[in-house]
Amino acid sequence: MVYYSKVSYPLLGFIFLVFFGPIVPTILSNGLTKPIVLTILFLVVLFLLIVHMFFYTTYTIDKDELKIKCGFIRYKPFKIKDMKKVSKTSNMISSPAASFDRIEITYGKFDEIIISPKDKHQFVEELQKINPNLVNNLPTQ
Repeated sequence: MVYYSKVSYPLLGFIFLVFFGPIVPTILSNGLTKPIVLTILFLVVLFLLIVHMFFYTTYTIDKDELKIKCGFIRYKPFKIKDMKKVSKTSNMISSPAASFDRIEITYGKFDEIIISPKDKHQFVEELQKINPNLVNNLPTQ
């Protein structure tokens, strides 16, 4: 079963402002010169790659593994039987999560991964079908 990441549009808007905001004063003072146009094209390509990552971050439950894909990046699969706990988190560490509404999965001895599936509760229920020992610390809906 494939779950898509929830997307925080304010986060995407912030990234847009960070990319294109600083170039506006330069355009206003110098106009559209060739170097500025090339810079804008480069920034547009880079921003589109980020947008692709936002909208194509998926979490796939395949047999006994969780496979995470963030745009073109694939993470090594996680064994669902090794997962110990799922909790809500506000940790802003870089992770395959396109939203501020995140969950943290603890697995192995001291490892964790932060993700943001659209339907967190259904996602965790699917994980618990495979690993009934997985502790669900998510607040109820």
